[in-house]
Amino acid sequence: MEVMQIDTEFVTLGQLLKMTNAISSGGMAKWFLEEHAVYVNGEEERRRGKKLYDGDVVNIPNAGRFKISSSVNGQSDVH
Repeated sequence: MEVMQIDTEFVTLGQLLKMTNAISSGGMAKWFLEEHAVYVNGEEERRRGKKLYDGDVVNIPNAGRFKISSSVNGQSDVH
């Protein structure tokens, strides 16, 4: 599982898809989620605007599993 470090409180699923190179542009997020089963914390998710927070685990087909790690205000919240 790869750790995705973010410096904000949350990141959207669409942004994560782009960060992981599962898609090449933000505009592809809706299509990608219609065509592929993406899981957030073990539950299928199809909303590109779904907010992902520190500790969330996302499974993206053909890209891998990713754990969100937030370092808001320079402090890591890694558990």
